[in-house]
Amino acid sequence: MNLQLLSLALVASLTSLANASLQIVSGGSWTASNGAHLQAHGPGVTKVGNTYYLIGENKLNGSSFQSINCYSSTNLVEWTYVGELLTLQSSGDLGPNRVVERPKVIYNDATEQYVMYMHIDSSNYGEAKVGVATGTSVCGKFTYRGSWRPLGFESRDMGLFKDDDGTAYLMTEDRSNGLRIDRLSSDYLNVTSNVYTWAEKYESPAILKRNGVYFMFGSHLTGWNTNDNIYSTATSLSGPWSAWKTFAPVGSNTFTSQTSFILPVSNSFAMFMGDRWTPSNLMASTYIWLPLTVSGTTASLTWYDNWIPNVAAGTWSTAPTDTSYEAESGTISGGSQKLSCSGCSGGTSVGYLGGSSGGALTINNIVTDITGLTTVRIRYANGDSTQRFADVTVNGVKQRVAFVPSGGGQMVFTASFTAGLVKGSGNTMKIEGVNGGWAPDVDVVIVPRS
Repeated sequence: MNLQLLSLALVASLTSLANASLQIVSGGSWTASNGAHLQAHGPGVTKVGNTYYLIGENKLNGSSFQSINCYSSTNLVEWTYVGELLTLQSSGDLGPNRVVERPKVIYNDATEQYVMYMHIDSSNYGEAKVGVATGTSVCGKFTYRGSWRPLGFESRDMGLFKDDDGTAYLMTEDRSNGLRIDRLSSDYLNVTSNVYTWAEKYESPAILKRNGVYFMFGSHLTGWNTNDNIYSTATSLSGPWSAWKTFAPVGSNTFTSQTSFILPVSNSFAMFMGDRWTPSNLMASTYIWLPLTVSGTTASLTWYDNWIPNVAAGTWSTAPTDTSYEAESGTISGGSQKLSCSGCSGGTSVGYLGGSSGGALTINNIVTDITGLTTVRIRYANGDSTQRFADVTVNGVKQRVAFVPSGGGQMVFTASFTAGLVKGSGNTMKIEGVNGGWAPDVDVVIVPRS
């Protein structure tokens, strides 16, 4: 066996072991197992055993309801597309031109059912209701049970919280009266009473409980536009609650995102999950997932371009050192060309990858100290209004990578994917179009070094 084949064999054998450098890359195109950008907006996460299930809105074709999608992962980085929990119907709440947002799923131990709550509305947001669906499997088909205004009050952006004793709560934005916490019935299918109502009018609620302290996170009412999100704390859901304060740097607009969910990974590690909405093209909306620092009654958020979650240990760490490879320094073939790109590193990108001429970019002699799976980033420009796709081959292994619109031909985004690398300088990457289509213009390839 030659050295290259031996190295590939080592990658295959160590893949299940060497995942310490799998990274979360916020704000970029994130490809799931179906070869497309994650369509799970306004999501929640439900953990069953050692598997996390990401459940959110499909915005592939605009703002109206299309489906509620489910993805699974054991490491919070690699997501397998499982299927649609709710699908578009010919009429009713799940029919055309309807609003179905922010699905959240919790498990009822007594009824052995998974219960989904979601915001149900008309296209002008005039109905302001919650909807409920149930299923016997977290990522299987759900049965829709109907919608109503909880306790007769308006309900728009909403969340769910299941406390340690199994009691569940609906957090909901009532535009007329303020942010509410309502207790659910024992079967989780209805609302029984109000627990607390803030006079302040905030939305996108999410609760985290740490060492007996409840943290309520929320957003100001600024529509699709981002703002400095806030939080309040209490030792009882019925209050008293503290004054609201920011948890991300003031003026950062929560790193240009809106709170959707706070995932408790372990007693010492919680993850902020926010949506970075693109209101003019919602399918291109991305995700801001960051480690949340919690101490006593204080929460804070720090920006990381990329970072490493270790769900097995219940910890996280900062990203490894990396090396950047300029696309124009690679080998271009077929009809590919070097292009002027004002937003790109060095002012140059490589474009016309794909097409009938089979344009391709190959980068050889990629150096790393890692053997096994790691996260690779591609800085790119996609001036289209739809996703572009590329077949990316790393050390002989090909995979499909999605690239959401970057907002213009000169604007640069980041796409991330996992690939098997071999320690040393013998790694090779080839980027080409898919079935005659165009890949994005490539600026830089970033590979972890350590």
